[in-house]
Amino acid sequence: MYARVARWEGADAQTMKRTGEEINADTESGPPESLPAKRFLLLHDLEGGRAIAITLFETEDDYAKGDETLNSMSPPGEGMGQRVGVEKYEVAIELEA
Repeated sequence: MYARVARWEGADAQTMKRTGEEINADTESGPPESLPAKRFLLLHDLEGGRAIAITLFETEDDYAKGDETLNSMSPPGEGMGQRVGVEKYEVAIELEA
């Protein structure tokens, strides 16, 4: 499994909350067809104006397709700050309590 980790800085707290709600509403039926993700997490640091989006993919091919799709997308609305990085990781352990 592979993880795509994107980071944003300089965001407005209210915008981050609203953006999270909009993304959640847009994806209630699952991710878009062009995004073969298995799982998605959006982490907010409201006080620091930072966010991290973690998207998990089953295979490297899925990662490549998902990375291309996500690079073509922008968060809804304005005020999410600047995307400062995108990194690829191989998932070594996935544990759910």
